[in-house]
Amino acid sequence: MPLEEAMRTQRAIRRLKPDPVDDALVLHLLELAMKAPTGSNAQNWEFIVVKDRKVVAKLGGLNRRALTIGGPIYKRLVVGRMDDQMLRIERAVRWQADHFDEIPVVIVACLKGVIPPWPPVAVSSAYGSIYPAVQNLLLGARAAGLGAALITLPLWSKLLARRALGLPWNVTPCAVVPLGWPKGKYGPTTRRPVGGFVSLDRYGNRPFL
Repeated sequence: MPLEEAMRTQRAIRRLKPDPVDDALVLHLLELAMKAPTGSNAQNWEFIVVKDRKVVAKLGGLNRRALTIGGPIYKRLVVGRMDDQMLRIERAVRWQADHFDEIPVVIVACLKGVIPPWPPVAVSSAYGSIYPAVQNLLLGARAAGLGAALITLPLWSKLLARRALGLPWNVTPCAVVPLGWPKGKYGPTTRRPVGGFVSLDRYGNRPFL
């Protein structure tokens, strides 16, 4: 699949079949993920490929707990935006939570080292060394016909996530990517015109509208 087609058709796919995904394909996608740049070329990532049903269930439990606590708050925050599209997203998120334990592969992207809470530039710099790799993983999954989505709800407690994954104190989980064959088809993605998000020289100057 051409790169531009993968980028244009990529979307969060949460409804996944329980069918297995070949280890060789997963490793190939992770190899592509690790072609991404990192700060100072540190290559300080770690990827945990979770297939053990007990460990997947632990992550699923963390995901559902976060959704139970945060779901009502989220609904109140977006009460004025709960159109059909938002309702579809909410249903997909709920479906994923209810069926999390059936996901064939869950990849947890981590960084070696403890991410400092301050200063802000250090925090953004740290995450800047993992999220390009995660995006490579998502695009590679799309090109292979797999469904995937970047989620963080299972990491609401770094302590509990570390326990579930057996992570040492100096490896920080940053993102979770459920991976599997999609139940449906990739539908078209919709975005507002680019000119509405691009300013020239200063914020709010939108000559490209």
